[in-house]
This record gives sequence, structure tokens and C-alpha cells, in this order.
Amino acid sequence: MGTDPAPGTRGSAAPAMGNFQPEDFVAGWIGGAASVIVGHPLDTVKARLQAGTGYGSTLSCIRTVYRRESVFGFFKGMAFPLASIAVYNSVVFGVFSNTQRFLSHHRCQEPEAGSPRVLSDLLLASMVAGVVSVGLGAPVDLIKIRLQMQTQPFREANLGLKNRVAALGEQPAYQGPVHCIITIVRTEGLAGLYRGASAMLLRDVPGYCLYFIPYVFLSDWITPEAHTGPSPCAVWLAGGMAGAISWGTATPMDVVKSRLQADGVYVNKYKGVLDCISQSYQKEGLKVFFRGITVNAVRGFPMSAAMFLGYELSLQAIRGDHVATSP
Repeated sequence: MGTDPAPGTRGSAAPAMGNFQPEDFVAGWIGGAASVIVGHPLDTVKARLQAGTGYGSTLSCIRTVYRRESVFGFFKGMAFPLASIAVYNSVVFGVFSNTQRFLSHHRCQEPEAGSPRVLSDLLLASMVAGVVSVGLGAPVDLIKIRLQMQTQPFREANLGLKNRVAALGEQPAYQGPVHCIITIVRTEGLAGLYRGASAMLLRDVPGYCLYFIPYVFLSDWITPEAHTGPSPCAVWLAGGMAGAISWGTATPMDVVKSRLQADGVYVNKYKGVLDCISQSYQKEGLKVFFRGITVNAVRGFPMSAAMFLGYELSLQAIRGDHVATSP
């Protein structure tokens, strides 16, 4: 979710725009790891609010998780996304940067290093990144959601789970990421790892458009003309604002995705995206689709700020670029 090779800074010394540049993937991996560490506690709160029961508000959810599971409850399920989302973001950032560079090179055979970004190129590159992200990210998100949700309160009477709950006792459904993957594949098949993928596609394609494009234009707008690239402060601010915008607007479909992916821990309630939307609306009204929007936007700022800052700084280190002012 810089210089010419980065998602959004003014040009500096960089390889030719039409060339494939693998360092974008490396920088994306570093940025992804930073974002997971910063954003996972609030991601856990978001998942509980959207797919769980018994939480009245964001603060109530935070208090409940802390009281029942201590501070470690906020980091439940983090090991798997820390290992996998870093790779996932590596691919997303690498695909976006190289696709945007390819489109720009195709449109203008010899673009200048500091040539302005074209909205259509950014839009198409963001959409490609969104599609690719689902193929890699759906299983990662599913495992994370299942591990986050398995200890959340549920209503036995409403779900008809008394016998199964009694059999399970206090034991969690999954013992860890590997056990979770094995259990899902055994009970639902390989397709089970892509539960909620259609909702994720509807979330991520527009979501990445509202992630990369605001970052590109905000970072260019914040950076003074005398500078060849954005300062770390500009990257942090533009990245954070882009994350808040993207996650805030993606909340309705994020709610549907979270519910579909959490579905199946104890019982299968939804037949698909439309059925989930219909059932959620009938039982909880329109407001249910905006559940967690505050924590999404608040979480989106530091998480995306860490993502872009890690990406830009590592890319500068790899390429030996330095933010400098024009004489």
C-alpha cells in the first residue's frame, strides 16, 4: 500500500523507466514487515468488532480483549502475517511500481526522469496490484482472521452450538497457523483457503486505487520544488493519509470479507458475498457495514505510514539515493 522507481516521488538518479527493477520487491518486503508490527494490535480489534459479538464499541473491545487475554491478545495471530504479509506487500509494491513504470514507458518511449505521473497509469497499475494482492493475500488474511476470532465471544443459542461447544470445551479451534491451514484444507479443501476472496477483490481493487494514487499526489504536493525527493516526514504524512483514506472507504466491503472469512470457525452461516450482505443488513441494519470504520482509519494511518516509510528509506538505501535540494 520517490524517485522515479518509488510509488510517488520526484525523479532522481534511477534505472531506465522501462526496465524491471527487483529492488522494489525488496523494499516492499521491508515496508510490509514494518506495517505488520505497527498495525496488528488495532487489526485484531477491527476483526473482533466486525465479525465478533459482545463488543459495544472500540474502547469496549479493547478493554474486553485486554481483560480476558492480556496484552498478548492484541498480537494473536501475528506470527503468520509477519512472515507472509511482508512477502505479500513485496509483491504488491513491486507489481505496482513496475507496472506503472512499464505503462509510462509504453506511453512515452523516452520519458524524462522527473516527468509528471499520469492518472490513468497510476489507476491501472493500482488495479493490477489489487488483483494480484487477492491471489496472494486471501489465504494470509483468512488464517489471520481465523486465529484472531477463535476466542471471541459467540452466542450458543443463536448458532445452535451447545453440543459442539461442550465438546470443544475451552480448547481453541486452531493450535497455530500451520494447524489452521491443515484443518481448513482437510475440512474445506484448497478452495477453503480462498473463502471471502470475491469480497476481498471488491475491497482491494478500488482500495489500492485510493491507496497509491493519494500517496503519489500528496507526497509530490508536500515535497518542496527545491527537493529531488520527499523527506521522511513527507513520506510518513503522505503514507499515513493515504492509508486512512483507503482503509476508511474500504470498510463496508472489509466487514463483508471479515465475516465471510471468520465464518466456518464453528459454523457456516453465509453462502456468499450477497448472502452475507443480505443477512448482515437484515439483522443489524446499514450501520453494520461501517462497523470498525474508526479503528480502520486510525489503524490505517500509522500502518501505512510505516509501510511507505520503510519502503522509501530501504529503496533509497538499496539504490544509494539521497534526498537533496537543488542548488
